[in-house]
Amino acid sequence: MNPRRRPLLAGLVALATATAGCATSGATDGRPTTQAQADQQATTQADPQATAQTQADRQAEIETRSRQVMPFDLERTTHRFTKTGTGGEQTVTAKDPTDAQQVTLIRGHLSEEVKRFGQGDFGDPASIHGGEMPGLRELAAGHDRIDVRYTEATAGARITYTTSDASLIKALHAWFDAQVSDHGRHAEHG
Repeated sequence: MNPRRRPLLAGLVALATATAGCATSGATDGRPTTQAQADQQATTQADPQATAQTQADRQAEIETRSRQVMPFDLERTTHRFTKTGTGGEQTVTAKDPTDAQQVTLIRGHLSEEVKRFGQGDFGDPASIHGGEMPGLRELAAGHDRIDVRYTEATAGARITYTTSDASLIKALHAWFDAQVSDHGRHAEHG
C-alpha cells in the first residue's frame, strides 16, 4: 500500500468505527434507523433461517414487555391495525366476546392510552418496542396534529388516528407495521 494513503485509510476506519452506532437515516418506511438495525437487516437478508430466529426472539421479548404494560391477556385478545388514507385504526378485542374481564381491561387500557397519545406521551409503546420504533418520534413530535379518539368496539375498543399531515400518516403506517411485526401472532393488519 502507498504509505501516503495509510493515514487516509486509518481515518476512514476510525470514522466508520466511531459512527457504527449512529443513526443511518430518519426513515419511517421500514428502512433501518440505526447501524445496529442495518447490520441485523443485512445478516437476516443473507440467511432466512437467521431471519426467522431473530424475529421469533424479538417477538418473545415483545411479549414479555407487553405483559408489563398491558393489563389484558395477549393470548385471549387480538390487536388489529388498519391503515387508512388519513391515519388508521387500532382495535383490540377479546377472542371470546363474552370474556367480560378482558373486555373491561382492554377498554380501560385503550382509553388511558388515548389520553397519553393526545399529549404526545408514547411511553408505553416505547417501553414495549423500544425508543427507536419506526414512526414513534414523529408521532410524539406531531401529536398536536393528530386527532386521537377512543370508541368502544364489540368485545373491546378502538383508537382512531386522523391527520391531514402526510408525514404523520406515513409515520402512523410505519408504526402499525412495526407493531404487527413485533406482536406476531397477537396482532394482524386490518
